[in-house]
Formats: sequence, C-alpha cells, structure tokens
Amino acid sequence: MEELIEKLKKEVIEQLNLEDIKPEDINPDSPLFGEGLGLDSIDALELIVLLEKNYGIKIEDPKDGKKIFFSIRSMAEYITANKK
Repeated sequence: MEELIEKLKKEVIEQLNLEDIKPEDINPDSPLFGEGLGLDSIDALELIVLLEKNYGIKIEDPKDGKKIFFSIRSMAEYITANKK
C-alpha cells in the first residue's frame, strides 16, 4: 500500500503539473480538495483520467469521486480494491 501511495503522489503531481510540490510534501491522509492540496473540479477530471489511463479503473458514479479522491490514501485503497 505504501508503495502505491508514493507512486500515486508522483502521478498526481505530474498529471496536475504541481511544479512547486514534492511527493514528500503530500500527506497521504490530507484532503486533496479545499484546505489540503487545494484542487478544483478541473483537477478532479484529470484524476479520473489518471485512474483510467494508469489503472484501467472507470468511475461510474460521479458521487463516488468525493470518497475516492478525498486523499491519496483513499485513492490507493480504491485502486487496490478495484484493480483488474
């Protein structure tokens, strides 16, 4: 799980062009939206693309996105549970 979390941090930084942020700056349990990394709805679309492209996971219900993309850890848990 920790390996996947580290990989996800790098992928999120790359996908969203977060140039000022290093993987070690991201707490895996901090919210990605709002106070945490301060991501917005456009970033959410990028994260959906990232999951599809890198992990073959489609998010069917947009309401699930809030839970899945709450933090890096919640993304890692979702990937682990739904990886094909």
